[in-house]
Amino acid sequence: MSRLIIISNRVSRPSKTGNQGGLAVALSQALRESRGIWVGWSGEVTDNFTGHIGFAEYDGVKTATIDLEEQDVDEYYNGYANKTLWPLFHFRIDLAEYARDFEGGYNRVNKRFAETASPLIEPDDIIWVHDYHMIPLGQMLRDRGLKNRMGFFLHIPWPPTRLLVSLPHHTKLVSSLFAYDVVGFHTEEWLESFRHYVEKEMGGKVDGDFVTVGDRTIQAIACPIGINAQEFADAAVSEAANDMHAQVRASLQDRSLIVGVDRLDYSKGLEERFNGFSRFLKDHPEHHRQVVLTQIAPPSRGEVESYQQIRATLDSLAGRINGEYSDVDWTPIRYVNQGYPRDKLAGIYRAARIGLVTPLRDGMNLVAKEYVAAQDPEDPGVLVLSRFAGAAIQLRDALLINPYSSEEMSDAINRALAMPLDERKRRWRAMMNSVEQQDISWWRQTFTDRLTAAERPEEVADDAATVEPGAGAPAAG
Repeated sequence: MSRLIIISNRVSRPSKTGNQGGLAVALSQALRESRGIWVGWSGEVTDNFTGHIGFAEYDGVKTATIDLEEQDVDEYYNGYANKTLWPLFHFRIDLAEYARDFEGGYNRVNKRFAETASPLIEPDDIIWVHDYHMIPLGQMLRDRGLKNRMGFFLHIPWPPTRLLVSLPHHTKLVSSLFAYDVVGFHTEEWLESFRHYVEKEMGGKVDGDFVTVGDRTIQAIACPIGINAQEFADAAVSEAANDMHAQVRASLQDRSLIVGVDRLDYSKGLEERFNGFSRFLKDHPEHHRQVVLTQIAPPSRGEVESYQQIRATLDSLAGRINGEYSDVDWTPIRYVNQGYPRDKLAGIYRAARIGLVTPLRDGMNLVAKEYVAAQDPEDPGVLVLSRFAGAAIQLRDALLINPYSSEEMSDAINRALAMPLDERKRRWRAMMNSVEQQDISWWRQTFTDRLTAAERPEEVADDAATVEPGAGAPAAG
């Protein structure tokens, strides 16, 4: 059996507390089954990069990590990954920063990952590279003579061509994806945007799942990620979840809970969510003192200025809304800047009458699926979901809204609070069926089956996987 080599920006080691995320759990399971290795950044900073690999093994999962220099973190992670690609791929071209140092650091760190991983890879290994931090890694591995089957999965949206062409050297970046054998996206929309770019900017051809530019053909597929639905449903009735559920319900004093759980990020639409809830309080004074919005938003990427700004904005908004509507024994918004273990989160989800998941743009959004899985089948809550989240394609029985419209959000909250039990059950059951059928194991197996079945290159010349800009049509960038 071929080993699976997973390469990602960060490595999630198995935890004795069992608080790994669903993606980490699924990938760890695949690594155990194949005797594979997870390669990535340790999260630590070193004065001078030496290429030293830190090996570890826990619960059958082997990891190999490297430390990066502070300059690497500034240019590769905080810079190109999170100041350039992240905003651009989330349609926020106004926030994207383009700097040669960022791009140089991004390529330098990817080369360091290639140099680290190459000696660990055996000829029959299958390589699975993850996310926007590592787009050019496959090409760099090919440059080192690797002929292995190699796949890439993008966990964030793929932007429309009209936005992507604003990226300097965009064609070079996209061309590097043709070093892989299978490239995966969460939704048909992101896949179609990729195909459109390849056809219009690179003169490529699309034939079903096969995309060809020059002499290189890859499979490009839509493969939506899921969660471990049964595990999360079980977590929602665990002792820790029940204790959290009881604590939350006691604090509410019979009020209805609306919950949002998001990393503190401008793509999550938190400012728009607060404004939508404020509009609801204005439109429906009969619900004053009857509802509480609890927004859990752990800080992230604090070194990036745009993240500092969103935190300051939300602090101000929460204060203003609470100042306008609070009473001596009621505060409408509970704004919490800390995270919780998954079992406690499951208890909070289960206590909530409404799950408010309203990103402005999201590759998938697993919080929406976790909220569904955590519900009591006999008295489920209602999911209010942005139509711009990848999850909206599967969870069509949520109340789908435009998160930019405070009126739509206000109407949806009011409708959810008034929704009769029979309708809540019907909607929940339909969504739960989707969450159970296309779960995390389905996603992992679907992608790796495609990758395993892909033809292994018999011979890869130094430039065989390199697609020259302009192959078939003029290309900018």
